Amino acid sequence: MSALTPIKSTAVPSTLLPPQITGPIFDRAVESSAVMQLARRVPLSMTAETAIPVSGDVPLADWVDEAGTKPLGTSSLSVRTMRGKKVAVLVPVSAEVFMNNPAGLFSQLQRDLPTALGRAFDYAAIHGKTLTGGKGPFEDYLAATPNTVALGTATQAKGGIYADVVSGLKQVATAGYDTSGFVADPLLKPEMLLATDTTGRPIFVPDPAGQGTVTRGSLVGYPIAYNRGVGGRLNRQSITADTGLRAVAGDFDQCVYGVGMDITIKSTDVGTYIDSDGHMHSAFQENLVLLLAEAHYGFAVGDKNAFVTYTSPVIAPKAAPKQSDFVQAA
Repeated sequence: MSALTPIKSTAVPSTLLPPQITGPIFDRAVESSAVMQLARRVPLSMTAETAIPVSGDVPLADWVDEAGTKPLGTSSLSVRTMRGKKVAVLVPVSAEVFMNNPAGLFSQLQRDLPTALGRAFDYAAIHGKTLTGGKGPFEDYLAATPNTVALGTATQAKGGIYADVVSGLKQVATAGYDTSGFVADPLLKPEMLLATDTTGRPIFVPDPAGQGTVTRGSLVGYPIAYNRGVGGRLNRQSITADTGLRAVAGDFDQCVYGVGMDITIKSTDVGTYIDSDGHMHSAFQENLVLLLAEAHYGFAVGDKNAFVTYTSPVIAPKAAPKQSDFVQAA
């Protein structure tokens, strides 16, 4: 991995439009965590483990005769624990970029940082790993479920990818849970929209009520939330990190998250940082501003059998485009 290079004003092409025009044109939407959109939020202690009671099943009730013996209802109860973990990202920028905000670059960078944290959270909550491939911060993760479906298993004559999706929901139902939604990689959208029946007609089309399928927040009647942390391709530089996982469905009441500290963004021009090559840099000496975003999250899963993963072949790595690819020759 190459050393971390500060963002400098010289990297901004001189042909850009004035900031008051460029900013609104090139803004990217902030991407929030997909798992957090569907899971339950619970309080999280910053100083100790948070205990979460998990009900094994609902007690059984039955009918009795007058003055008859009442049936005894039993239910198991277990406890899961959740400990808060910190996620952070540090970005060095030149003082000129910080002060002048050329082409809205610094403002966009501030909006990108929460997106980076949301992707890191989803990747850890789903895959149980850090972005460098190490053991993740949470003891539980969704991909640990034994239930899985490879998209493309069913033939067109047998329902194709629609049948694949439903067969996954059947695995969740067989385990005794009710599916409440999907979290998915954005790559799932084109895969679904390209699916056709035996006559060539698209399978996934907007419904008469206008709620839509795949593209408008629902899939086979269940809500769906997208985040790049699901599949692993978190940005163009990590294009080789595709895991092949395209979606996770299940009962999201069976997973919880906690926020011990909301996202904070700090900046300083007197600190130091160590780049990926192990070299230390001084912000004051090098005329840099260090931008730090961090948050404190916890995550736990009640029963991994309440979920199912959907996979497809891993996308082959492709070189990221060069800056010159975006500059039109005069």
